Amino acid sequence: MHVMRYVFFLLLGMYSQWALATLPIQHWQASSGAQVYFVESRELPILDVSVDFSAGSSTDTPDKSGRAGLTLYLLTLGAGGLTEDQISRSIADVGAQLGAHFDEDRAGVTLRTLSSERERSQALDILARVIQQPAFDINVLEREKARIVSGLREADTKPGTIADRTLMKMLYGSHPYGLRGSGEVDTVSALQRKDLVDLHRSRYSGTDAVVSIMGNVSRAEAAAIAESLTRELTREKAGHDVPEVTPPVADTKRISHPATQSHILLAYPGLRRDDPDYFPLLVGNHILGGGGFTSRLMEEIRQKRGLAYSVHSHFSPLKEQGPFEIGLQTRKEQSEEALTLTRKVLSDFVAGGPTEKELVEARQNIIGSFPLRIDSNKKIIGYLAMIGFYKLPLSYLDDYVKAVAKVTVAQVKEAFQQRINPAGMVAVVVGAESKK
Repeated sequence: MHVMRYVFFLLLGMYSQWALATLPIQHWQASSGAQVYFVESRELPILDVSVDFSAGSSTDTPDKSGRAGLTLYLLTLGAGGLTEDQISRSIADVGAQLGAHFDEDRAGVTLRTLSSERERSQALDILARVIQQPAFDINVLEREKARIVSGLREADTKPGTIADRTLMKMLYGSHPYGLRGSGEVDTVSALQRKDLVDLHRSRYSGTDAVVSIMGNVSRAEAAAIAESLTRELTREKAGHDVPEVTPPVADTKRISHPATQSHILLAYPGLRRDDPDYFPLLVGNHILGGGGFTSRLMEEIRQKRGLAYSVHSHFSPLKEQGPFEIGLQTRKEQSEEALTLTRKVLSDFVAGGPTEKELVEARQNIIGSFPLRIDSNKKIIGYLAMIGFYKLPLSYLDDYVKAVAKVTVAQVKEAFQQRINPAGMVAVVVGAESKK
């Protein structure tokens, strides 16, 4: 045990010093009002950029569900006088990559390019057009609406989709987090070009933009990049206030389905991204169901009883309380046994907390894997965007390992007891065993 603790604190010192030494985050505000986060990295001739806006699916309304996701998707399909083919060819010509990320809170466009002058300039010109001058071509819009509707109709027949959609509606009710990011068949079908134009004008604001830059450029070059990407955006404050989440009414829905296995999901409102109990809940969830084969759920449900091949639990932190979710699949005839056991494992964990041995191992696993979280520019740019969007401390990555190392058994127990009510969970079983 003494040797394990020595290795643990040795790793803690090495990893926290490594992060501190290699990730000096610089932060400033562009003239557009955009918040800029920059890490200079000269090791590779690469530049990564991410531009994020408060334009996630929670900005949708029930009658326009899918609007935010469709708006983001169409940004790269025609902008600044260029067609989607011209954008694609221009990006490919310099070996760059355009991407996007989207969730309940935010919508973001990403770029990876070589940092040499020609390649960088051409790629950044395309990114600037995409963000600031989207065309929202009506023909492209109708084509993509048809594609999305077709995909939704197919997805809505699958047990996993049915389970997820039912669970989110039970968990969030009329809260915006209950809306599906891809929308519904009827809402997507009804979307018009004006809906997308209005959303872009109101939500893609320079004053609310977060520009994250990492790579082989100087501070002055990064500042010029941020200016070029946001100067044409509206300066109106477009902040999106997400309403508070209220606890759901405990319920279990059983839905018949011809699938050979039952899909079981349980959920409860979890935590905010800036939650003071973030790290006790992170470590506790690793022990409960986030740590793979070492987790309690896996031990009790798979290893001891063979009720499922895999079972997991996770938190999805957002501006407001994102879902805490447990999921597994099992044979139909043992779905009720698996659901009952899952509830018991969770209740026992919330009531009793982890053991000291479980805590030490969980902290070691999380700390040991931490360097893999920041071992590439792509991963770091994701953290920069998150830090900026949620207004987390610039020292967040430096403090991560230290915060994990400080978590105690009492903190995990208290955090779970305050945040998770096992008796108040909502649950859905799709492919439930037929009652004869």
